[in-house]
Amino acid sequence: MATVGERRGIWRTKSVEQSIEDTDEPDTRLRKDLTTWDLIVFGVAVVVGAGIFTLAASTAGTVAGPSVSLAFVLAAIACGLAALCYAEFASTVPVAGSAYTFSYATFGELVAWIIGWDLVLEFAVGSAVVSKAWSKYLHQVLGVMGLDVPTSFSLGGFFAFDWGALLLVVVLATLLAIGTKLSSRVSAVFTIIKVGIVLLVIVVGLAFVKAENYTPFIPPAAPGGEGDSGLTQSLLSLFGGGASSTYGIYGLLAAASLVFFAFIGFDVVATTAEETRDPQKSLPRGIFGSLAIVTVLYVAVALVLTGMVSYTQLDENSTLATAFGELGVTWAEAIISVGALVGLTTVVMVLMLGQIRVLFAMSRDGLLPGGLAKTGGHGTPVRATVLVGAVVALVATFFPAGALEEMVNIGTLFAFVLVSMGVVILRRTRPDLHRAFRTPLVPLIPILSVLACLWLMLNLSVETWLRFIGWMLVGFVVYFVYGRSHSRLGRRQAQDATRR
Repeated sequence: MATVGERRGIWRTKSVEQSIEDTDEPDTRLRKDLTTWDLIVFGVAVVVGAGIFTLAASTAGTVAGPSVSLAFVLAAIACGLAALCYAEFASTVPVAGSAYTFSYATFGELVAWIIGWDLVLEFAVGSAVVSKAWSKYLHQVLGVMGLDVPTSFSLGGFFAFDWGALLLVVVLATLLAIGTKLSSRVSAVFTIIKVGIVLLVIVVGLAFVKAENYTPFIPPAAPGGEGDSGLTQSLLSLFGGGASSTYGIYGLLAAASLVFFAFIGFDVVATTAEETRDPQKSLPRGIFGSLAIVTVLYVAVALVLTGMVSYTQLDENSTLATAFGELGVTWAEAIISVGALVGLTTVVMVLMLGQIRVLFAMSRDGLLPGGLAKTGGHGTPVRATVLVGAVVALVATFFPAGALEEMVNIGTLFAFVLVSMGVVILRRTRPDLHRAFRTPLVPLIPILSVLACLWLMLNLSVETWLRFIGWMLVGFVVYFVYGRSHSRLGRRQAQDATRR
């Protein structure tokens, strides 16, 4: 009977040793420039953005009311459980690719491909969505400067031309091609600016907080509106017999799944493992440090925001600046717009970085064209960077964001589920591996992580599930048409079999 390391076909696994050995290939070697501080900066840079400047206000107004702060806590708990599992994997297998690489070592090639395809959904689509939000804030900032210049215009029907999003993606792709260390320095400067603005917002906002705005903390559940269908409510509320997932307990749970989007990106830290000087120590510190910082900021902003104005004054178009506008604090509106512009810049940069590293890892394994894994003189995968930049620019420039936020959420949660399960499997199949960081209370913590992520997934809409299934089916087709026959691991096994 074949051992785990000898499995063949679509279930073949790539050993940890082989993954680490592949990082030394001259043509695909990444430069090790990153420190613990760089990783924390990347984590905070990618997470503090859309969620803190836009999502808190819109979710409070349309889904959860004042309890949106509790929704952030629930989402953070789910992320924290998954982070414990990511930290063990990242410190044990310090190779680019994050959940894709981890799955290759535990579940096998097919599942690794699925998770890699899934990460395309998380990082690339996330980059496009946030780029469009950046473009809207650019328009606001230009307005503050007295320039009424639209950043997008309609091309008729479904399409539009968003030159603001295009400009951002092109500039960031260029920075990422030049070098990861330079990207980290730019992120550090921008991150300091936006965190400073967030702290200013919290301090100023506290003066306007009124206790009565927190009542009711969890608003009564809203009845289903005329024309509403089961497709738009959460899967859990549909099964539970709820009329809708707006306000009430179902609204709070749905809000936790929505604001989870605000935490997306902390796992990007794991994709930079191969470029970290001391991954065994730096990766866990980077993951936990960034997650702790952003959780405190999110909860503080949500509490201040819902204390300043009643949730009934907020709607789906509300932002953090809306609350200050309602109270006539116009100077704060301007500062928040600038902070959002700076904040979203680093979000897009780090999401694109994560996508490029996953694409790089899949290409190095032969599941995608190998040329994408070639590194240039700056020690970065330039071809992969150009491809990702082009795809993100195309989507962000011409297509509306729509409900893509929820698509990103479900893709990320699916990745978290597989990583959490993978920790348990690798503990049993490779107990001999050195683990610089060990997830405590295995298998309890991984099981809790899986349950928490599945719970959040169930609170996403039915139509999001249908789109996600469709995306996965396309991924299966691509794998069986190209990836399976071009797999480097598959070819190695075939050569070994021939020698025997």
